[in-house]
Amino acid sequence: MQRHALTTLACLMLGAVALSAQDVTITNARIIAANGTVIERGSIVVRAGKILSVAAGAPSSVSGKTIDAKGMTALPGFIDAHKHINTGPDEKAQMQSLLEAGYTTVLSGGGPGDGSLALRDHIESGMINGPRVIPSERINLKGTPEEARAAVRAMAAKGIKHTGEIALTPEPGPPTQEIEVLKAVVDEAAKVGVQVNVHAVSTPAMVAAIEAGVRRLVHLPNKDWTSREAAAKVAETHSIVLGLVAFGAPIIDRDSPPPAPVVFPRDDSPRFRDGKPWPEAIAGANRDANGKAMGTEAGYTIVNARTIWDASGGMALGFCTDQNYADTVVLEHELKSYSVMFSMQDIFRIMGPNTAEYLHMSDQIGTLEPGKLADIVLVDGNPLENIYPMLKTKVVVKGGKIVVDKR
Repeated sequence: MQRHALTTLACLMLGAVALSAQDVTITNARIIAANGTVIERGSIVVRAGKILSVAAGAPSSVSGKTIDAKGMTALPGFIDAHKHINTGPDEKAQMQSLLEAGYTTVLSGGGPGDGSLALRDHIESGMINGPRVIPSERINLKGTPEEARAAVRAMAAKGIKHTGEIALTPEPGPPTQEIEVLKAVVDEAAKVGVQVNVHAVSTPAMVAAIEAGVRRLVHLPNKDWTSREAAAKVAETHSIVLGLVAFGAPIIDRDSPPPAPVVFPRDDSPRFRDGKPWPEAIAGANRDANGKAMGTEAGYTIVNARTIWDASGGMALGFCTDQNYADTVVLEHELKSYSVMFSMQDIFRIMGPNTAEYLHMSDQIGTLEPGKLADIVLVDGNPLENIYPMLKTKVVVKGGKIVVDKR
């Protein structure tokens, strides 16, 4: 009896600690809230892991630990809707790198489903620190429609609700067999509640995917210019295309610190994201008649991003990085390219509510509003001015828990 009482008391104490860890009050912050709203000096109160209030001035009451932001800017936790993550020996360092860059939610881009489930469980159990991981699993279009349907059902039975990126042939476009299998995947996925994510990096592939019923597309076309008519098709079907807008853009004199394996030489030479000479090292590079890589991928993605944005009134473009070198470096690389075509307010919308909607999680994440999960990033400076304060993450709160504090 005494042992039972002690066990019960211990459980209650642990529960109280867990609840306390999900209560926090942030004061004296510039707040990038929702729908473009900016509060120059305000407060956020978090209770039980959710945002209780977002208001100008001091809070009417405090909850849990108080963080004095001292003029730092509060943003919604960053969301990466396509990044190749999985369990493995480097998972602890990689997940910490993501958190320190400001990411609080990441959709696994593909790979073995059991591995992404394991990674999610390692984080949720407290074994390692990391963002909220959404598992996915590969689906192969090379089999029969029935084999693809069976794979979707098996994936759903494990509790995986996203396909990894399903690659469509970009040029000259997907063959009939690919599309028939894809249609079977889309149909079966709708029955079992799975989101289909398709890798379509040419306009013909993007349009073919949409016509097959796909509404979530991984990466902008980087093989051609997307016409206004094709962009209108994206908008009319309420589809969302993830960016990777900096794919093909050169990296110059930028180190990639641990835990990433790539170190970029500081020799004033343009390089691809793998550290090899640009543009020859670009995977699947666009080439001229002599087989020489042209580097046009960067131009296509930047312009196509704006075309799709304009056609959809800013609704159809989401954010991802895909790349696996140091996460703050990757974030900088993407944001530099976005800033060519978009304002900072546009970038906040792309990274926040649009990407949350891509995941069908806009009721939970993507903006700082009462009732949503308390995923909050404090950055040093004013990101309304330019991208660089977004690279200076000081505090990260995930579900009300302080998971990074570099003050």
